[in-house]
Amino acid sequence: MNPRLKFVVIFSSFFLLLALVLPAPAQRKGEIVSIPSSPAPYRVGERLTYNVSFSNFISAAHAEFQVVARGTFFGREGIQLRSHIETTGFVNVALFAINNDYITYVDPQTGLPFRSQQVVREASRTSDTSHDFNQPAGLAASPSELSPGEGTGTHDFVSAIYRLRALPLSEGSTYYFSVRTENADYRAELKVTGRQVVKTNVGSFNALASQVRITNNSVANNYRLRIFFSDDERHVPVLMTAHHSAGEIRAEQDPAIIPSDPVIGPTKPSTDLGNGDGHLDSLPFKVGEQLNYQVFLGNIEQPVGSATFQVRSRSRYFNHDGYLFVAAAQTTNAAQRLFSANDRITSYVDQKSLLPFRSEMNLSEGTRRLTQILNVNQDYGAATSDKGQRIEIPVGTHDYVSFFYILRTFNLTPPKRNAISILVNNKTKTLFVSAVKREIIRLGSQSIPAIQLSLTTDDSPNDKFQLRAWISDDKRRLPLRLTATTEIGPMRADLAIIPVTSQ
Repeated sequence: MNPRLKFVVIFSSFFLLLALVLPAPAQRKGEIVSIPSSPAPYRVGERLTYNVSFSNFISAAHAEFQVVARGTFFGREGIQLRSHIETTGFVNVALFAINNDYITYVDPQTGLPFRSQQVVREASRTSDTSHDFNQPAGLAASPSELSPGEGTGTHDFVSAIYRLRALPLSEGSTYYFSVRTENADYRAELKVTGRQVVKTNVGSFNALASQVRITNNSVANNYRLRIFFSDDERHVPVLMTAHHSAGEIRAEQDPAIIPSDPVIGPTKPSTDLGNGDGHLDSLPFKVGEQLNYQVFLGNIEQPVGSATFQVRSRSRYFNHDGYLFVAAAQTTNAAQRLFSANDRITSYVDQKSLLPFRSEMNLSEGTRRLTQILNVNQDYGAATSDKGQRIEIPVGTHDYVSFFYILRTFNLTPPKRNAISILVNNKTKTLFVSAVKREIIRLGSQSIPAIQLSLTTDDSPNDKFQLRAWISDDKRRLPLRLTATTEIGPMRADLAIIPVTSQ
């Protein structure tokens, strides 16, 4: 066999076997049971990376898996998972060049995928494909329709790994599963054989050892795939091995990036953005709404700045039906001696999802000037600047202004937590929105029921600026106050005029 083709068979087989880990809701033959599912593996921001060795090649490939975001995708609630696989070093140069991206959207309750996308780059060939899964609603198939030990639903390569991690993986248990790849369907089982300590390049782990059998493909079954999961609630695959006549294939986990925040709850909007009527009637704001803020610094009684947010109009912009949001901020005359700022950001957002498809920034802050236009393709996770720069973003990423409005649609019942992706200085960050408590705040002469929010990111430290917001506890969801700690002292922005018309 040609050496290039031989490596492709081995390498592709390994990742195919990684895909064969879909559990079904059955443990013992003849008994249909409901298996608990843990949300721990679906932490937004978790990133797992692996070095893949093959035979004498110490570093043959690199693989990465990431929980990117949780929100509304393609009209339904979901979690976005992303994977990247790439050959490296001598293997990439001399044998075969692979540089592939996989994006999967899964149901938060079942872990089943409802859409997947993949970009395959092999030598001079590049393909970009997507697939919609026609899954049963929930677990629609009744036990009477299933064979003993069989479950409902079909997984792909990426979603299967996370769904398996969500299982109890109790010692001695066997899980039956089915996975669909581009070319074939596979039926298999995973058996948890026991506990043991495994050693990798990054340390030793207490692990749950498991063995995968492929019941309908003897060639794939001969690879004798073994997966070792961390013996904790996250069930991280710390080591995966497979055997081939040319040598062992071994994927070892690099140091993981795992958020310390608790498991994130759904970012389901409190109103239906996908009703398809193209109107804002069901949202907490209307076309023409303008919110004006006064900005205060420390104990200075006079405002040092002002800001305005406006829902300008609804129309067709750049061949896209959407809404036009405009935000403007500037320092007052008194503050301009210390620091001069005059910023304007325009955001064009989809009329149903409120996701931006174009952002225009004109920033003037001290000696800094920035004029930039970003065109955003939310379906493919990319933003392109007017200067030709391409920025990869998670699908469902917001800009500075669209975030201000989508926040008002969230379920903010304390202690609810939401997470979204936001683009900051041309880099994506995960923003966590935690509803802390209900309280009464005073704005001028008015006492207003509000919900206090804590805004943190996936940076370290994650609460560097101590961002807090107070949202009115009514259907308008008005941002009443925003506070932050800055290098020049604590800052506060208060809503200056509260609209009195019912919204």
